[in-house]
Order: sequence, then structure tokens, then C-alpha cells
Amino acid sequence: MTAPERPLVVLAGIALLEGLGLVVYALFDVIEAVRVGLTGPEDVSNAPALILLVVITAGFGAGMLWVASGWWKAQRWARAPFILSQIIGVLIGYELAQSAGSAERYAGIAIALIALVGLILSFAPGVSRALGDQD
Repeated sequence: MTAPERPLVVLAGIALLEGLGLVVYALFDVIEAVRVGLTGPEDVSNAPALILLVVITAGFGAGMLWVASGWWKAQRWARAPFILSQIIGVLIGYELAQSAGSAERYAGIAIALIALVGLILSFAPGVSRALGDQD
């Protein structure tokens, strides 16, 4: 198996980074809940809410790892879920960038920038050529 073209490697790397980040965040939530218990407002800090958050976050992370594999293998199907996740990433990053705390603000800026780079790169001519979209 040969390595894919450089734009596909970058896209696979972005999807891998995002997928691992989400899976690690889901694990962090579980560890924190066990370590310090459920904290915060009652309507969002209960066992069903935590389970739902962990399942959604880990599932989305696993999906991004699958998309990373698709980019690496130059599969055309990887583009659509990747684009959707990058749009969501830009929106989440923008909201975090508006936060009062500096850590949240910097995380939001980083998330939005990475998502924008992924979004733009997914439409690059080299990617289309590698996926066989152009003759």
C-alpha cells in the first residue's frame, strides 16, 4: 500500500486529531465523574446526561477516526462527513472563542482555525484529483 498524496495526508491528520481529541474528552468526562462526582447545574449534571454526553462525544470521535481512515485510503465518501464535521467545528470554535476565559478562547480559536483549514483543503484541486473527481 502506497502513501496517499500530501493533501489527503493532511486531511487524514486533521480528522485523526479531531477524532482522538473527542475520544480523549469522553474518557476525561468519565474519569472526572468518577473522581469528583457529578457537578454543576442539576438539569445537566446527572447520570443520564453524562452517559449521553459520553456516548455522543465518543461516537463522534470514532466516526472521525473512521473518516481519517477514509482520507488515508483516498475514499470519496470521506469528504461529506468530514465537511459536515468541519462546519460544526467552526461553529463550536466560534462560540468558544467568545468565552471570557483565556483557555476557552484559545481552544475555540484553534478549533475554528483547524476546521477552516480542513474545510478549505477538502475542496482543493489536488484532493479532487486524488479522489478521482476530475478527469
